[in-house]
Amino acid sequence: MIPLEYYLAVAGVVFVLGSLGFLVRRNVLVQLMCIELLLNSVNLTLVAFNRAHQDDYSGQMFAFFVIAVAAAEAAVGLAIALSMYRLSRSVRSDEADLLRN
Repeated sequence: MIPLEYYLAVAGVVFVLGSLGFLVRRNVLVQLMCIELLLNSVNLTLVAFNRAHQDDYSGQMFAFFVIAVAAAEAAVGLAIALSMYRLSRSVRSDEADLLRN
């Protein structure tokens, strides 16, 4: 059996990579992928703690809700990125102020 600390270490590395990618990159599509990395690291943590406490399934249920929120975030984020591309022919987040009209 794999110890809980290994799962938490992997989730921490994925979370740091996602947050650094979100802060450094200016492409909206890459930022959406980094947000998905952040949410997946949270899901890994929830499922790992649920595996450590097998008498309660609240971690897995909460992970399913996070997956649903991630799907909605991806749909809304891609719609915004598509409208940004239609207006400015670019998906750089620096040019997002053009959508205020």
